[in-house]
Amino acid sequence: MPRRWVRVESVRLRFAAAHMATFRGDCEPLHGHNYELRVEAHGELTEDSWVQNFGLLKAIAREICEELDHRFLLQRGSRILQIVEHEDQWEVWFGVRPHYWLPKADVLALPVDNTTSERLAEWICGRLRGRLDGEGVANVQRLRVGVEEMPGQSGWYEEDER
Repeated sequence: MPRRWVRVESVRLRFAAAHMATFRGDCEPLHGHNYELRVEAHGELTEDSWVQNFGLLKAIAREICEELDHRFLLQRGSRILQIVEHEDQWEVWFGVRPHYWLPKADVLALPVDNTTSERLAEWICGRLRGRLDGEGVANVQRLRVGVEEMPGQSGWYEEDER
């Protein structure tokens, strides 16, 4: 059976964000990236011979990028970082390293264990799927999402086929 898909990527599917990823029991210093997002939608053609309207796919992806843009991405499910939520700020630390006090308005607390490109791609994919389902899109059988943190370094997530 033939497979069809569409892919969106562009300068408008970018976001700048800070994070502290953890690796092998250690924690990177606080730093940021200019991320780029790529989205593929695989599925059957509609009656109009589309897998998906590029405009809708880009609009949803842009909204997600705007949500992430200029935020600190907090790995709320971290097994390594100590994280305490206060009324108007987050307190984050690792071992004896300095504490970070981050204003809640600048933080996006994500339900992930690490803010790697792979986990960000998985979280974004879930958001995309939820929005497409909410729009009544039934023919997209699989989404693939890539998050590039710098040229030549991308993490991808592909959901199981429906």
